[in-house]
Amino acid sequence: MKLLKFFGIGMFFGIVLTKSEAVSWFRIQEMFYFQSFHMYGVILGAIVVGIITVTLIRVLHLKTVSGEEIKLKGKPFNHVGNTAGGVIFGLGWALVGACPGPLYALLGSGYWSILVAMISGH
Repeated sequence: MKLLKFFGIGMFFGIVLTKSEAVSWFRIQEMFYFQSFHMYGVILGAIVVGIITVTLIRVLHLKTVSGEEIKLKGKPFNHVGNTAGGVIFGLGWALVGACPGPLYALLGSGYWSILVAMISGH
């Protein structure tokens, strides 16, 4: 039953990504050419939601589904590794036209050619 709940959340997330056009390679192309604010707005909205969520977890001492305490720890920032990883991630995003999360939404929308990108990423 727990898996069904997470499947529903995943479906909802996929619908949000699709309806907000975050899976549209046209929108992603506009973003990389600095022609539109649309995708930057979506990313900014995700950052705001993340900040609010982390704040609520810390203030309300929320627990996991299994009742364990959520421990949020900082990680050291490795400039070389983060920069190299960011460049590789950005190149892959630009080439494929989607970052890893929306790949599943695209697959669920019937874009079977995205399987090539998914298999290549593994």
